[in-house]
Amino acid sequence: MTPLRFRLPFALVAVVAIALSGTDLTAAGGGSTAPRWWKGNLHTHSLWSDGDDYPEMIADWYKQKGYDFLALSDHNVLQEGQRWLELKAPVSIGGSVNLRGGGAVLEAYLRRFGPDWVEFRDADGQRSVRLKPLSEYRSLLEEPGKFLLIPSEEVTSSWKRPKTETAPERSGPVHINVTNLRDHLAPIESERAADIMQRTLEAVRAQRQKTGQPMIAHINHPNFRWGITPEELMEVKGELFFEVYNGHPQVENEGNAMHLSMDALWDAVLTRRIAELKLEPMFGIAVDDSHHYHSKESGKSRPGRGWIMVRSRHLTAESIIRALEAGDFYASSGVTLSEVTRSGNQLSLVIQAEPGVTYRTVFLGTRKNYPQGSEELTPPADPAAPLRTLPHRRYPAEIGAVLAESGGTTASYTLRGDELYVRAKVISSKPKVDGSAPGEFETAWTQPLLAARP
Repeated sequence: MTPLRFRLPFALVAVVAIALSGTDLTAAGGGSTAPRWWKGNLHTHSLWSDGDDYPEMIADWYKQKGYDFLALSDHNVLQEGQRWLELKAPVSIGGSVNLRGGGAVLEAYLRRFGPDWVEFRDADGQRSVRLKPLSEYRSLLEEPGKFLLIPSEEVTSSWKRPKTETAPERSGPVHINVTNLRDHLAPIESERAADIMQRTLEAVRAQRQKTGQPMIAHINHPNFRWGITPEELMEVKGELFFEVYNGHPQVENEGNAMHLSMDALWDAVLTRRIAELKLEPMFGIAVDDSHHYHSKESGKSRPGRGWIMVRSRHLTAESIIRALEAGDFYASSGVTLSEVTRSGNQLSLVIQAEPGVTYRTVFLGTRKNYPQGSEELTPPADPAAPLRTLPHRRYPAEIGAVLAESGGTTASYTLRGDELYVRAKVISSKPKVDGSAPGEFETAWTQPLLAARP
């Protein structure tokens, strides 16, 4: 496999060029130190919060499916300490059976790991099973250079603005995944999503500086319940990552008539951050956000829908984070790229083709003379259902315009000098099996190549 060659034309921010406190990256490399691709998912849930399977079972699924690393990111909790799950009789909720660790889920857990591993306790006629912390179960599954488990937490917050004489009460979610953190982070409440994001990032930065442990935060599913607007995401300082694709059926990746899609949001954010706000760009991540590992019903959030391919020398959390902060990765919902090259002013890629599948590569970007300004997308007034979130804005077509397009399995774009950035989106003719929404096709997203700043 041809390695990725990535070069940014300018330094991002201090965190991109961090020193790793003397970490020996050869210690867990598993042999060769040549850069290679590692497949991983940074957003997954278990019975530690609102997932429906044991963490060991989930990690084993990803390992068996060929993933190299996984972060189990439960809501507002780290998988550590004592946690017991009461085993109650399965109940039917909305036509589906809620197992919550019992029934067939428990039977499969016992078959896979055995009665000597699974711990029970009985009290007052109620049986419970112990949820194993990451520090215990990682020894069952991790292999140097083959499979890595990374600690994570989905810091789950919400903003809320009180009702006024001219506006109804407004509120929305703000979820931020923190990868490779050492200590639990508490959620922050505020009247503004941007304030929650900024203060959470500051908490991550403070913990990183205090502990010396590399860690990153990424903004989850901005369109989930329309909780985060593009304008709020634009103003957050020090953030490098957001989810351009999330596999949960309720996150509205494609937007709607009144809200931007994740692709359109990405281009609006990149354009204004680079040209107007003079902030670092943002990189796009694809994730599962899986919660459901047993139901085949529609509307469920199952594993295997979105992932990232990271190029690094070693399968360690430190090496993965260093590559992510440098932009040495791409996001995918099915398309595999065997090469992505940035050489000064050129972005090129090679697709690992599947028989009978065709590919279309679209190079998206914004030129420096783009028209500034935007207009609010205001939904029709409905007194019975007043707007509870903040509206999106429509940006000119020149923002995130198609700069070039090509077919085949190789594609290249050379900056001609008037672009702010260019990024590539590869869309295949292969329908996405069990996608987050009907009509999806397998896709890949490269990170943006930025023109040199004066």
